[in-house]
Amino acid sequence: MEFGMFHQFPAIPGRTQQEAFAEGFAQIDAAERWGLDAIWLAELHFDPQRSVLSAPLAIASAVGARTERIKIGIGVQVLPLCHPLRIAEEAATVDHISSGRLIFGVGRSGLPRTYEDYGVSYAESRDRFIEVLDILELAWTRAGFSYEGKYYAFKNITVAPQPLQQPYPPIRIAAASPDTYPAVGARGLPIFINARYGSFAEFAPEIRAYRQACKAAGHEGRGGVYLRVPTYLAETEERAYSEPKESLMHFYREQAQRLRDSLSRAGTRAIEGRAERLKRIENLTYDEALTGQVLVGTPDAVAAQLRSLQDELGIDGILAELNCGGLIPHEQVMTALRLLCEEVKPRFH
Repeated sequence: MEFGMFHQFPAIPGRTQQEAFAEGFAQIDAAERWGLDAIWLAELHFDPQRSVLSAPLAIASAVGARTERIKIGIGVQVLPLCHPLRIAEEAATVDHISSGRLIFGVGRSGLPRTYEDYGVSYAESRDRFIEVLDILELAWTRAGFSYEGKYYAFKNITVAPQPLQQPYPPIRIAAASPDTYPAVGARGLPIFINARYGSFAEFAPEIRAYRQACKAAGHEGRGGVYLRVPTYLAETEERAYSEPKESLMHFYREQAQRLRDSLSRAGTRAIEGRAERLKRIENLTYDEALTGQVLVGTPDAVAAQLRSLQDELGIDGILAELNCGGLIPHEQVMTALRLLCEEVKPRFH
């Protein structure tokens, strides 16, 4: 089981952006010190009340320079908004700076507003994603490659530097819509699943489709399934229940608002079951949230939940979102991180 922390460098109410960066780096330093396997960096744009992490590769470079052991994951780079050659160069550079510790997570993002702000049609996101990913793999493996696509065309390009890891850093793909799971399985790449609401058991059919497609395409093993999940640990049940409440409920309210916003935009109403998801969370209570797709409790309780997820879904790791909603005080996040590293992780190795 791989243990990672998902981080979006949340904006801190009443405090400066400089303080938000300082606390984020302090938590990453602690994760390195306490033996966490990986740190995962979000990509979020134009939402200063939520996050200051808009440039994950820049942050990954800083993490690579200040740490020696921990894996550095991008969770995720929004490929349709990237120029493929530029991102190939920057990611390969981070791989060298980190001495080969980069894990390159990629996806399309579920925020149509960001696409509008970048001047890119969200309706093109799937085709753009595939094209950029194909170009990245070529750029990292071939000198003097050429490419002719719908959005990009290149002739005799050689990217420098080439990644330190060969043939290139591990790639993982975020899966959200049902058809994405078998498509990623056919490529033989690991997947991220973004836990939010409902029950964990709902992921079982999609994971099965992913693994069947992986096998049918002739790939060895069963692929890899990594769960990004709201997580919180405390030393007592009462604290584990009460301390993340405000932040988690803030998160669900914000999620509902983002879904409403996306449904109002052209071409997104029927995408990926958004209307159904909105209906599920609009009236969600805190107690209902805690019975769903979250890992909240004492170290014993969280370890038991993880064992169940291993048995039921065969997950290979987690991206623990220890400050889901961004309102949990720094010292409490540090405690949750320490408990995850020192009291839960050792049970799975």
